[in-house]
Amino acid sequence: MIPITIVDVKDSEELVLQVLRSGNLAQGPMVAQLERDFAALHQVDHAIAVNNGTTALVAAIESLHLGVQDEVVTSPFTFVATLNAVLEAGATVRFADISEDDFCVSASTLSENCNSNTRVLMPVDLYGQTANMIEISSLAKSKGLRIVEDAAQAHGASICSQMAGSFDIGTFSLYATKNITSGEGGIITTNDASIAEYLRILRNQGMRERYNYVIPGHNYRMTDLQAAIAIPQISKVNRIAEQRASNASRLQEGLANIQGVKLPKQMADRKHVWHQFTILLDEDARVDRNQFIEKMLENEIGCGSYYPKLVFDYECFRNNPRVKIENYPVAERISKQCVSLPVHQYLSESDLDKIVSVTNLILQ
Repeated sequence: MIPITIVDVKDSEELVLQVLRSGNLAQGPMVAQLERDFAALHQVDHAIAVNNGTTALVAAIESLHLGVQDEVVTSPFTFVATLNAVLEAGATVRFADISEDDFCVSASTLSENCNSNTRVLMPVDLYGQTANMIEISSLAKSKGLRIVEDAAQAHGASICSQMAGSFDIGTFSLYATKNITSGEGGIITTNDASIAEYLRILRNQGMRERYNYVIPGHNYRMTDLQAAIAIPQISKVNRIAEQRASNASRLQEGLANIQGVKLPKQMADRKHVWHQFTILLDEDARVDRNQFIEKMLENEIGCGSYYPKLVFDYECFRNNPRVKIENYPVAERISKQCVSLPVHQYLSESDLDKIVSVTNLILQ
């Protein structure tokens, strides 16, 4: 089987053993080092490590002190953590349609869904490529809004040489399948010193120092064990992205000109880190998305649909008064057509050849 991803953290073994031998397993010097390294990678002043990517989103929104009437505008085509985080933080969520070119919301669609209750824009950088954060940042400034950038899949990505997570408040996931992983973990990035200070207190039960509680807080802390797993990957993330980009180019070349298939784009002025290589199978394709996945698995090639339904399209959300739902024709269509192929850095030439040949066999 060619898996859709491979998790290899052997390079972290020595640091993990160092933590185990130290007896300091909770948040400590390894977390501090990870925060410094991650902030440097993303060219921001502050990186705040937490226990997972969903927590990063929740904490980022909590830092803006939103109420139930305050609205966050985000993408309907995303992992459920994006929606759950807004609800957990006590705000209301509204959605904006996406572009087929980059699978992200745009300044235009966000603007169309802003109203007098809008407080936050939450673009989602999908599959390893940022949204058009230059235009979205300009929109936010013109309307006096904050940005919480869901960059869970965009470690090391950039637009016009400005890094993902550096436009206001950014959030990243270090889940097992991400380009940088700690098994579970999350990081919030910002240049806003007051937000950073609030988040450091919030994650530590609301303590500024031991037993000095200044706000109601949470235990959002990352452990030194988690940080030790992630630290060695920071220095490799650009090499990983380069290998993934090379693999993506090979797939682009081998899958060109198949009827009914749209290949992913790297947009101008953006560095794509290829967390996923996602194709679309439209109505002219020889088989539909689900049939394609079934046939690929029969040929021992891992693939998957990210995401097969819009994020709110479940009974638990549809009648929630804080989930504002309208029509999103582009996102709806893409959710029925999308399928991701392996693009990870461990693919061999023979793996790439097999992915190309089997995909062509199924779809030609």
